[in-house]
Amino acid sequence: MISWQVTNALASLLIPPGLLLVIFAAGLVLARKRRRFGQALLVASAGGLYLLSMPLVGTALLQHWESPAVEVPRSPAAAIVVLGGGQYRNAPEYGGDTVGAMGLVRLRYAAELQRRSGLPVLVSGGSPDGTASSEAQAMRKTLEREFGIPVRWSESLSANTLESARNSRAMLLAENIRQVVLVTHAWHMPRARLAFEHSGFEVIPAPTAHATRGALTVLDFLPDAGALLDSALFFHEAIGILWYRLRLIFQG
Repeated sequence: MISWQVTNALASLLIPPGLLLVIFAAGLVLARKRRRFGQALLVASAGGLYLLSMPLVGTALLQHWESPAVEVPRSPAAAIVVLGGGQYRNAPEYGGDTVGAMGLVRLRYAAELQRRSGLPVLVSGGSPDGTASSEAQAMRKTLEREFGIPVRWSESLSANTLESARNSRAMLLAENIRQVVLVTHAWHMPRARLAFEHSGFEVIPAPTAHATRGALTVLDFLPDAGALLDSALFFHEAIGILWYRLRLIFQG
């Protein structure tokens, strides 16, 4: 749990708005001794905040990672793998932990794919924050009770996507399943695919929740909290892919 907290703490300083706050703080410190450079950093942090808060920019950045879905096979050697997207802890209206908003989007699409293909489902998600209930438990409960979709496997020990791939491999290869229909957000698919292919799977990407936009309006150029989140997700994935590639090189 500690390593998970440290990793996320470091990531928060490298991803907007944390990165912009670091630049802003550096500008304040340096403005006394190196006035022009310090002022340049202050302007850069403010300008970066505005730029990354524009819906036009946030959507464009997320679309950089996205790829279209492909046809889902009806193969006895395939399975649907759904990656967790976070939990809604201590939900008062549900009387406890349940699936978070992003996870629910993935489960909805996984249910649709299972109805089309009849493939068995594996849900994957541990409890990196150290709480008793895993994300896979909440995912299984939601799929079976609310969507009427049976879940054959639950992988509940992983703290990240790399571990999800490795732990899923142990479960699926035992039943000679090497082909997975991978369900996750479209912006997360490149990193997830990298992890699962490195674990020996043939991956059929099944991305959901693509970043879309209607006709261009003045609102696309005005600051928006949702757009800043989209930009943050872009940087999160960029750093995550780089980190995964380095880990896979050195770990083999």
